[in-house]
Formats: sequence, C-alpha cells, structure tokens
Amino acid sequence: MATRIGVDIGGTFTDLVYYVEETGETFEGKVPTVPHAPEEGVVHAVKAHVPPEVIENAAFFLHGTTVGLNALLERRGSVVGLITTEGFRDVLEIRRGDRAEMYNLFWKQPEPLVPRHRRIGVPERVMATGEVYKPLDEDAVRAALKLQVADNVDAIAVCLLNAFANPAHELRIEAILREEGYAGGISLSHRISGEFREYERTSTTVIDAFVRGRMANYLQRLDGRLRELGFKGASLITRSGSGSMTFAEAEARPFETIMSGPVGGAHGASELAQDLGIDALITADVGGTSFDTALVLHGAPQVLYEGSIDGMPVQTPWVDVRSIGAGGGSIAHVDLGGLMRVGPQSAGAVPGPAAYRKGGTEPTMTDAALYLGMLGPGRLASGIELDVAAAEAALKRVGEKLGQDVEATAIGVMRIAAAAMGGAMREVTVEQGLDPRGMVLLPFGGAGPLMAALLADELRMNTIVVPPFAGNFSAWGLLGADMVQSSARTRVMDLDEAGLVASGGILAQLFSEISSRTDARTDGVKSAKLDLRYKGQEHTLSVDVPLDGKGAFALSAEQVAELFIAAYLTTFGSRLPAKVEIVATRATYRVHLPKRQQKHIVTTGTGTGAVTETISAWSFLNKRRMSFDIVAREAIGTELRGPAIVTEATSTLYVDDGWVVSNGGHGELVLKRKV
Repeated sequence: MATRIGVDIGGTFTDLVYYVEETGETFEGKVPTVPHAPEEGVVHAVKAHVPPEVIENAAFFLHGTTVGLNALLERRGSVVGLITTEGFRDVLEIRRGDRAEMYNLFWKQPEPLVPRHRRIGVPERVMATGEVYKPLDEDAVRAALKLQVADNVDAIAVCLLNAFANPAHELRIEAILREEGYAGGISLSHRISGEFREYERTSTTVIDAFVRGRMANYLQRLDGRLRELGFKGASLITRSGSGSMTFAEAEARPFETIMSGPVGGAHGASELAQDLGIDALITADVGGTSFDTALVLHGAPQVLYEGSIDGMPVQTPWVDVRSIGAGGGSIAHVDLGGLMRVGPQSAGAVPGPAAYRKGGTEPTMTDAALYLGMLGPGRLASGIELDVAAAEAALKRVGEKLGQDVEATAIGVMRIAAAAMGGAMREVTVEQGLDPRGMVLLPFGGAGPLMAALLADELRMNTIVVPPFAGNFSAWGLLGADMVQSSARTRVMDLDEAGLVASGGILAQLFSEISSRTDARTDGVKSAKLDLRYKGQEHTLSVDVPLDGKGAFALSAEQVAELFIAAYLTTFGSRLPAKVEIVATRATYRVHLPKRQQKHIVTTGTGTGAVTETISAWSFLNKRRMSFDIVAREAIGTELRGPAIVTEATSTLYVDDGWVVSNGGHGELVLKRKV
C-alpha cells in the first residue's frame, strides 16, 4: 500500500495533497501558515483535510519546508564554533576576493556565521594527495575546545585543509571533543562534502552546524505530532537536489534540505512534462511571499552542484530554482525616488493583504488583482472572503503619492510584479542562451494561474499549461519525490583508462558510503556523473556516465571523453585541442516510490461550460475593463474563449482576451493564444 500525504509550507499558506492508492484519487487542502510554529500549520492541515483512517494507513508523509532556509536568512540558528587548520581561520571572510555587486559602491559582504573569535586554527596539515605532512597537535585541539566552551557554543564545525582526501585528523578531533566531554553537535567537513574548494566546503560545514539544532528539533516535533494523529508510515523531507530523505537522515545532514520548499514544484513539473511529452518548460510558482522559477528540459529539472543563500555557498546538489520576493502578499510602496515598488516585503499570513481584513493595511498584489476583477468574486481557500473596499482604500494611499487614480495604481502593481517575475525567468532561459518563446509556461501556486497571461506576455510565450491542483501543485509534486542519496569525491587525474579505473574505485566507495548511512535497498537504481574539464581550466561540466549491471562504468575512457566534448560543444559552441581530466566522481542511489495511478476529478471535455456569473475586469490586452465570464474549472468543456476567469478550490486562473482554454489528457488546462 502506498497511500501518501504531501504538505508544503509557504510563507502565507500551508498546502496539502493526499493520494489514496486503492482508488487512485487525489484530494487537496489549504490552511494559513503558522509562522512562529510551522509544524502546527502542518498538523492543522492534516487534521482538517485527511480522514483519520487515511492518516493511519498512509505509507508516506512527504514534506517540503523552508525552516532551514529561514534559519539562515534570519540568522536564527546555533551558536557555532569553527576548528580549522592553522592559518585558515579567515577563509570565511576572505572568501573569493570578489564582489557580488561589482558596481555597487555600498555593497558589503554578509557577516560570517562564525565571528573571528570563535574560529580557531590548530597545527596539522594533510596534502591534496591524502599524505599527512604535519601530524595533528592534539593538545591544541583541547585548548581550542576550552575556548569554544567558554564562548557557550551549541555546535562545532570542523573543517581541515584537504580533509576530503584524508579525514583522519577530523575524525581524531571529533574523538578528542567527545573524550573531553563535549556533548553539543559536531559537523565534520568530510562527511558534509567530499569535494575540494576550501571556502565552499568550510561555508557548507558551518551552515550544517548552524541549522542542525533548529532543523532536528522541528523534525522531531513534527514527527511526534504526526504519530499522535495515528500516522505509522515513513516521514520524508525533500532534498535541495530533488528526491527525498527520511527525517532521521535530514537530522544528520540538514544542509541538504536548505531548499526543500521550492523543490516539490520543480519535481512535479518534471513529472508532468514527462507525461505530456513537453521538451522545454518554465515553471512559475507564485505564492504569498515569493516567486520561484525553474527550467525543466527533457523531463528533468536543471541540477547544480553548488547553491548560495544570502551570499554563502552551499556545496550540495541543488535544483536550479531562482527565487525573488514577489507574491500575492508582496507590498506595493513608493521609494525615496518617487517610484512604485512591489516587494520584497510581504504581508505574509499575518496580517496579510488589506483585503483579508486581518489587520493588514498595506496594499499588496492580491489587493490590486482583486480591485481589477482578476480574482472574480474574491472567494479564496480556507474560507477567506476578500474585501474590495479595503483593497481600494489601501491602493488609494499609494496612488495619491504618485498622483494617479486607484485603477492606474492597481495596473501598475500587476505590471511591476510581472516584470520582476519575468526577470527571474529570463535568468534560467535567456541568460543561459535559451529562447523561452517556444517553451511552455507552467504556472502554479495560489497566484500562479492569476499571473500566467501576464508572464506569458513578458516572455512572449504562446502556450500555458495549468496543472491539476494548481494551487497546491508543490505539495502534489512531493508525492512523487523518490528517496535519493548522493555523494561526491574530488580527485584530479587524467581521463585515460588508468584514471577511469581509479574513478571507478572511488565510485564503489561512494556507493558503499551511501549504503552505510541509509537503509538503502537492493531495488534502488544507481547512477553516476563525472565532473570533467580540459586541462588548464578551472571549472567543469558534469557528464552522465552509464553504468553496467554491477554499478561500474560501462564506457571506455575514450567514449567518456566523447560525451564531454559533445556537452562542451553544446554549452560553449567550440572544443579545445587539450587533454580531458577528471575532477570529481559523483554517485546517486534512487529508490523509486510506487507510481501513482491518478484518476483526476476533472473529466476531460465533458464539462457543461456553464457560466456561473460575469464580472467587470481589466483586460491587459485591450487596456480597458470588459465583461469576464466566471467558470468553474470542472465546468470547462472542450474549449473556453477568453476573457474569462476560471475558479477552483485553491487558485484562480485569469484568462485575458486573446487566449483559448481547452482540457488536456491528464487533468491539465492548456491555454493557447488566438491566431
């Protein structure tokens, strides 16, 4: 039995979707997020929308959360001390010696998570080959511990030079800390990352130590509450690099969950792209607080092997999701120069937009959309009835500062928000040398379908696919998040037969390491990548290398080089007359969750097309108000022509004049521009 429950926490709403194996049916629910205790919002969603017998019989609970991310952004985590190689205590501040904003004279790099007085170097040295050049000074470690304890640290990060090549000194430091009675958290860099680049590895290790306590406490509280409700299955959380891991694994490797929240939508998009045969797709996840976008090519999201949060690198697999502070709760305001801005400040769940009548007074994107009629009757999930008069009053205050009426202000809010979102979408397409005009736009989240036509205009796209359960699509995507573990190891060597054999040995070690830290089953699927580059280069390309039935490389060194050259040509348009070398070996182990046999509530093409009512709403195409038909999603027949507003339980689809809507074959709606 594989009945599963998925819950995604957003800044404004907590979304739930559950799937019943016996019937193939999927159900959804949405409740306000509880910012000070996010697990309470999760429990509320489960209790409100999942029958007790389903909770008790569910095989999986899958979760996406931004608890770790918020801990970093808010700097609310453990008090961390760092023990490193003597002479390297300042690597967190020296960084790469560059500037994130080259032409900003007022730019300041973010403060390190560990101040200098809690960064202590100890004499030791391991070479890049793994050879011990200078033995560890154990007395210096004990002295360092006394200083850390005197500073009341909650966790200690240990990151020694070249520990990825030989972890003996890090392991000995851990043993000494425990021998001396230290009971706090310890993060060892070689367990966090097996890759080179000392600054990035140190940053990742410190981040792991910083979020470990808060993440562990949150997951333990949540799991306990779920067990109180009768849940007996496996509790899983999504990884930043896609896939999922158990709560216990996340407590041991919390840095892998930093981008847990946005991954569900990217995974759901890749699954839908595979089902529909879409080769290139751009996601547009518009929530209450943020906007997330990702590119899905050939049925898979783009994965990087290093991310960045608030200017701090995180050396772990990372789905390339770009996020900005723009969502339904984003506040419109006038800046010092007299220009209107939208976001990144958000009204969030509390007090929320002015139209929510929960104490919010600032105008938001939701208020603008409501005033323009884009939200139809203004009835949202969780029983929220929007107040047009409150929205108008909030918008009027901003409009007066600009010298324009409420309608012009509301139009400006929507256009400015769409432009900011479009800029993020260009980062994953145009700035990567890809043309978005021939791609498909996949909008989801509570406000994604609302913004779909505006975003398509921004990027001159002609096809929009609105997925089933659009408002809760990230939670829906969680339901298919396979259990995944990965590991990597740096060792620079020539790509020849001897080098490939050595890399194969590293690959076997990595799979053994993965097995030792998980309950990896024999029915999992192994895969591998090699980070390759031309000799003399700094950066690499990751190339998938097929494996044989025993988990070893199935290609020769020459064939692997051909794969790299083909990837290099595709990426850079040229090739170099130089030898290729291996930089890192990557191993991934994936246990597939049972395939969902989903039966959608919406039956393709059999709707009545009944119009429930009409409303006067703004048409961005015609630049005037028009009569928009309001149609329930399940009532759409074979075709619906705009202007129209399509309503469903957790989102509202704004269909401007010039678009035609039809039902697809998997419960999705397909919007095409009129020719």
